[in-house]
Amino acid sequence: MGAYLLWKHRNSCVFEGANPCLAELLRNFRDEQHLWSMAGAQRLASLSAGQADRVG
Repeated sequence: MGAYLLWKHRNSCVFEGANPCLAELLRNFRDEQHLWSMAGAQRLASLSAGQADRVG
């Protein structure tokens, strides 16, 4: 999940001229985590969006 989103963001920057944006990438991670949790990925439900913001 994470590697795919990072790869997709990188390709958007390289091939479509998008600017790298960490905030957008983190938002995409949170959205993807939420969708997986709604689909029943129970172990991902323990991750909160706030925890990703505390990294670094």
